[in-house]
Amino acid sequence: MMHRLTASRKLGRRMLGPLTHIDPRPARAALQRLSCSARSFSVLGAHSLKLGEEMYNPEWKPEGFEGGVDTNKLPWIALPQMPGCSMKPLRVSNETGAFTVLIKMTKGTTQPTLVHLGASDTYILSGKLSYTKGPMKGSLGPGVWAYTPAGAKMEGTTAEEDTEYLATFYGPVAFMDADGKSVRELLTGFDVKAAASRSGISLLPSTLAEAIGERPLGYQGPGAPLAMTQERNEAVMSKAAGIAQITELSNAHFVDTNAIPWIVNPDAPDIGLKIMRISTETGVVSAMVRQNGQAPPHYHLGPADFFITSGRMGYRAGPPEGYGPGTYMWEPAGARHESTQRITDEDLIYTANIYGPIQFDSGVGTPILDVLSWMTYLAGAKAFKSPLIASTFPGDQGTLLAKSMQ
Repeated sequence: MMHRLTASRKLGRRMLGPLTHIDPRPARAALQRLSCSARSFSVLGAHSLKLGEEMYNPEWKPEGFEGGVDTNKLPWIALPQMPGCSMKPLRVSNETGAFTVLIKMTKGTTQPTLVHLGASDTYILSGKLSYTKGPMKGSLGPGVWAYTPAGAKMEGTTAEEDTEYLATFYGPVAFMDADGKSVRELLTGFDVKAAASRSGISLLPSTLAEAIGERPLGYQGPGAPLAMTQERNEAVMSKAAGIAQITELSNAHFVDTNAIPWIVNPDAPDIGLKIMRISTETGVVSAMVRQNGQAPPHYHLGPADFFITSGRMGYRAGPPEGYGPGTYMWEPAGARHESTQRITDEDLIYTANIYGPIQFDSGVGTPILDVLSWMTYLAGAKAFKSPLIASTFPGDQGTLLAKSMQ
């Protein structure tokens, strides 16, 4: 594995020569590790933790509750807070209340005025969604990633077509009365958890201790395949043709992932990254990953999640046919991965939210070779002139106290 790590360090020397807008030294150090960071966005069941011991257990538990969920096999559940909308519940944090769901809006549906009491990120899988007012005003189609900061008031969000999107809410959503000043009802992670339980859906575990426990009986009813898996759309794979590359955003709060560059080490062309957002406050990194090679051994020091849009991912403890488009995965903090690979000739592409640093080594018990954090990816994005989504709204334009949006 060492030869791969050494080869990846050539990237910084090749790419940073003509750049003058940033200090080349931290960027060079970052890009020397960028290939390794791309390889770290992998999902492998080779992890577990012996509670009460100081070392990680290198063995995996195939019968444990690890891996991912094929969302095509889940049903759509009505969202009473949002008429015309339904959801597929995927994960709820018992600690923070954050939750991840797929949302479906029928054509012509307009969401009620709402306030995000926590931030939210959105990835459009099919259809077209319009933000008709405020800082996020614009039309979002497949392949667009958006980030809504905490406190944002949203009015007039409308589905121009039947639309499906992946969304993580880092806090509750407050739905407003007609006067726009008082709260009518809330949507919380625990509402999502209760709805999942009523429908017989097992949510993915959030901690390593839960992940090594016994897998509960999963959903046994009929599923509803995602539209993106019924009709192939290159845009949701972030590889649509004929879209010009950009270095600046037309709207600071969302980006078409097809318009930002793949960050690729020429010595390791089987790995590519597109970086959408980096929070310098929380250290969270949101990216698209094209992984056609293997990942070196590593620990996730913070959690991470993934959503496959193209190809099939094979890993130990997973099904022989691997996981394909529509699969959502959550990796808890402390998860260890030894290797992973695509199992078809098609590009393996997935979204990734990385919530903490990643530590690399050459095997269990070996010295640490590298630790990658948000600073690595920030330097890489600057070096490749890849524009990043903003993490806040200007002033109070989107807060609960703001006037109606224009």
